[in-house]
Amino acid sequence: MSVILVFLLVIVGFAGWWLSHQRLMAKPWLEQGLIGDIIGPEGSTLPTAKIGLGVFLAVVGCLFALFTSAYFMRMALSDWQALPLPRVLWFNTGVLVLSSVALQCAAVAARRGQIDTVRLGLVTAGLTALAFLIGQLVAWRELTADGYLLTANPANSFFYLITGMHGLHILGGLVGLSRTTAGAWDGARPERLRLSVELCAMYWHFLLFVWLAIFALLAGWAATFIEICRQLLT
Repeated sequence: MSVILVFLLVIVGFAGWWLSHQRLMAKPWLEQGLIGDIIGPEGSTLPTAKIGLGVFLAVVGCLFALFTSAYFMRMALSDWQALPLPRVLWFNTGVLVLSSVALQCAAVAARRGQIDTVRLGLVTAGLTALAFLIGQLVAWRELTADGYLLTANPANSFFYLITGMHGLHILGGLVGLSRTTAGAWDGARPERLRLSVELCAMYWHFLLFVWLAIFALLAGWAATFIEICRQLLT
C-alpha cells in the first residue's frame, strides 16, 4: 500500500508542476492586455486535448502503481527468484531519454515556427522509440535463451508483464507520433501542429518517467529506497 501512495504522490507532484505551467490558476481579470491575448486563439488557456491526455496519463499511472504494488507483495514470498537485468536495458534507457529530448526540442521549435527543426525532432523521436522497442525485444530474447521463461517463476512473469505493458504504450504513442510527423510534412496549421507536438512530448516525458521507475524497480533500487524510508520513519 505504501508503494502505491509513493507512486501516486509522485504522479500528483508531476501533474501539479505541469498544471502550474499551463496558466490554469491564472486570474485574467487582473492581467493587462487585450482580451484576445488573454483568452488565446482557441478560446482557452488550457486546450481540452491536454486536459484529456492528463486524465489518461493519471489513469495509466495508477495502473503501473498497482503493478508495482503487486510486484512488491509477490516478491516477499519464498518462491520469488529475481532474474538478472539484461545489459541492453541500459542502452534502451539512454535511447528513450534521447527520444524524449528530441520531442522536447521539437516542441520548442514548434513554438518558434522552426518547421525544419520540428521535422528533425519528430523523426529522431520516432526512430529512437523504435530502437527502444527493438532493444526490449532483444532483452526478452536474451532472457528466454537463458531459460528465464514466462511461466518459470513469478519474477519472470512480472518482468514480461510490466515491460510488455510499457512497450504497448510506446507503440500506441508511435501511432500518434506518426500522424503528427505526417502533418509536419503535409503543411498542417502551425497552431494545430504545435498542439500535436506538445501532446506527443507530454506523453513521451510521462512514459520516460514510468520507464525510469520500472528500471529502478527491476534493478532492485526501488526496494532499497523504500526500505531506507521505512527505517527512517521507525
